[in-house]
Amino acid sequence: MFNVTKKSIQWGEETLTLETGKVARQADGSVIATYGETSVMANVTFAKEQKPGQDFFPLTVHYNEKYYAAGKVPGGFFKREARPTEKETLTSRLIDRPIRPLFVPGFKNEVLVICTVLSHDGVNDPDMIAMIAASAALTISGAPFMGPIGACRVGYEDGDYILNPEMDDMHDLKNNPDQRLDLVVAGTKDAVMMVESEAYELTEEEMLGAVKFAHEQIQPAIDLIIDLAEDCAKEPFDFQAPDYSDLFAAVQKAGEDKMRAAYAITDKQERTSAVAAAKDEIKASLSEEQLEDANLGSALKKLESSVLRGDVVKNGKRIDGRKTDEIRDIVSETGFLPRTHGSALFTRGETQGLVVTTLGTGDDEQMIDSLQGMYKSNFLLHYNFPPYSVGEVGRFGPPGRREIGHGKLAWRALQAVLPAATDFPYTIRVVSEITESNGSSSMASVCGGSLSMMDAGVPLKSAVAGVAMGLILEDDGSYAILSDILGDEDHLGDMDFKVAGTENGITSLQMDIKVAGITPEIMEKALAQAKDGRMHILGEMNKAISGAGEFSAHAPRIETMQIPTDKIREVIGSGGKVIREIVEVSGAKVDINDEGTIKIASPNAEAIQKAYDMIHSIVAEPEEGQIYNGKVVKIVDFGAFVNFFGKRDGLVHVSQIENRRLNHPSDVLKEGQDVKVKLLGFDDRGKVRLSMKVVDQETGEEIKDEPKKKKGDEEE
Repeated sequence: MFNVTKKSIQWGEETLTLETGKVARQADGSVIATYGETSVMANVTFAKEQKPGQDFFPLTVHYNEKYYAAGKVPGGFFKREARPTEKETLTSRLIDRPIRPLFVPGFKNEVLVICTVLSHDGVNDPDMIAMIAASAALTISGAPFMGPIGACRVGYEDGDYILNPEMDDMHDLKNNPDQRLDLVVAGTKDAVMMVESEAYELTEEEMLGAVKFAHEQIQPAIDLIIDLAEDCAKEPFDFQAPDYSDLFAAVQKAGEDKMRAAYAITDKQERTSAVAAAKDEIKASLSEEQLEDANLGSALKKLESSVLRGDVVKNGKRIDGRKTDEIRDIVSETGFLPRTHGSALFTRGETQGLVVTTLGTGDDEQMIDSLQGMYKSNFLLHYNFPPYSVGEVGRFGPPGRREIGHGKLAWRALQAVLPAATDFPYTIRVVSEITESNGSSSMASVCGGSLSMMDAGVPLKSAVAGVAMGLILEDDGSYAILSDILGDEDHLGDMDFKVAGTENGITSLQMDIKVAGITPEIMEKALAQAKDGRMHILGEMNKAISGAGEFSAHAPRIETMQIPTDKIREVIGSGGKVIREIVEVSGAKVDINDEGTIKIASPNAEAIQKAYDMIHSIVAEPEEGQIYNGKVVKIVDFGAFVNFFGKRDGLVHVSQIENRRLNHPSDVLKEGQDVKVKLLGFDDRGKVRLSMKVVDQETGEEIKDEPKKKKGDEEE
């Protein structure tokens, strides 16, 4: 019934297994990849015909995690998986980016890739396994896919690169000083196709070494996929790339000069209008048959690409007249908004980000429910890209995949310089509103995010800047590396290479390659040129702000205190009664965790101090020999009970009230009276012994020399 093909290798610390032929047999390609005890099923289907008029490649990748894979029940009211989580969205993009350029040029049939996590061991991250499963499923599906690709994760500890480190080692790197890198690399046998990383100020040499290490380590996975495909791959789909050379020649003859003149305009809006006008003129010169050709869009794009690319490589001339390594003009402003905790407006050429920082308390931390378990995040970065930023009318609503991906890239770049939670106990939310865009708005978010957090008074270890690099690589091997690319240079170029970091090193690197010919030498030069650009941008940013800004009057102040864990119950009280009383009386927000760390938050310093004193009185122990303010709570024949330390009471014996004999304590005391007492110590049973007579009741000072007893005075 089943025609199963199964291949395995030892890869790093675990066994990697690929299996096909038993599950999802109606898909064009189906592979279950297992690494350790983590399994991901990838299913590929593709349309056998192109939709009429289709002028783009409709590839869709979905990665989804099933909670049953980790033996969990989903949270929420419906108790089932719903909209994609951020991790699922980011992993879908992670799979899409390296496989998209590897389909045969001209193939525009719809392709669907669905990766489902079936089993999760809590040790091996399923995202990397999903990339391998998707690559294998595509390779055996018969689709015109020029793979396979391999993928792996790389860590960096004590100068050594680590293949596929465990998930716990990669989680919350900023609190793990030994681990300095979380790098995912995907590539073919000959070239690196995609890089995604979170780093902690690594040098360019260390990052390049990590990429090279990863490319070496993915070779066994690629060989395994090829071995699988040799046994069970389907016949290649009969696809011939359309030949539209005659159409392109007509388009080129009709409009090359017009297109070249349009791309000579430096202003984006004017250039866009001129390019559209040039296309209209070209179309006007074509025959009806040529206008109806489905490849007309491709021919026009090829003309644009040849004009832009040729000038850059041959003449070093870019669209806006800059040199290849030149950064656009930068203007940085901080304190842009009056009521926010921190804000910055970062403008680089025609790209602009309004970035706002808000400081919150522990209640504002984001709860994240994942296959690995529930955890909290105290640093949030949200990126918004409205249609007006590019002068268009379009969809406006919840964030899409692109916005989530760009926000995560900026998050990775900035979190490496955040202060420890023990030093700065705030939840930090950064929102980047892209108000203008012409290339690299994610890097503008990094620069603006760094500035706005400094404006909010966040003590960052260092300022962070980011720059987007591009590449034009011609068939003859000649190339040009471009710093601070424009939108058109990104669309028509061969590489999108984003590097963010401080003066000391790289904090994030993201790379997408559209051609399979990037050499280590080109990458090395791109990293070096990116470093020069980054240093220039940091210099421009430093003109706007130096160090942390003033703390906003509207931001909450937070004080932390540590109490013994055995005192937590006393602070919370039965049913939360005590902590509610502290909040109501003081007016401050109080948050306590299982380790006994208490955060007290309020814009009012007096409220914080009041809550601190109330908590301190509950958890602290009275010290022998100290003088305390107290209140008489009960009078008995042999003395008075005084509340003197939080809820703690002690006895002032009648002989310790005054330096004379009293018939009854009520002769000089009454319930509710404020008194000053000294803690003499504790008796054999642990009872508190207090004294009033050794304290001046007016000043609260201790009376050093007691008056001698008068004749007839006796102590009980």
